[in-house]
Amino acid sequence: MLWRKFNGDPIELPIVEAVENAIRRESNKGYRLKVCIGTDSQVKGLETEFATVIVFLREGHGGFMFIHNEKTRHQYTIKERMLVEVAKSIEIAYELCNLFSRYNVDMEVHADINTNPSFKSNDALKEAMGYILGMGFAFKAKPEAFASSSCANKVVN
Repeated sequence: MLWRKFNGDPIELPIVEAVENAIRRESNKGYRLKVCIGTDSQVKGLETEFATVIVFLREGHGGFMFIHNEKTRHQYTIKERMLVEVAKSIEIAYELCNLFSRYNVDMEVHADINTNPSFKSNDALKEAMGYILGMGFAFKAKPEAFASSSCANKVVN
């Protein structure tokens, strides 16, 4: 899985090592970190592109993120696409959760799903919430899910 920084620089290390290095670096500077993981997608013609982000928040001092993009030609219903977004976020959260526990870093999984029933994405809310909470992760949906609805949204082409 290829990851990059917001400035486009590739992350050469395996993502677990890169995240651990970031946690150590920021902790050594005295920052308290919180991590939010989210995925957004966009359909363009026959392709669906997904962007997953790991957002590092420095309490009171801004933040930075790592980004992974991938494209597929698979056709999804809106509900399927929302649940695939959540699955991608959970996959990376699960890969990193022991690291966050070891370094006492709070983590949330953000779902780009609207809590307002008049939006189509709301069809996937119950399943997404159950999936995330069932994995033992903290959960945020729109409008609080900035990792997916703002950060990932900016980097999905």
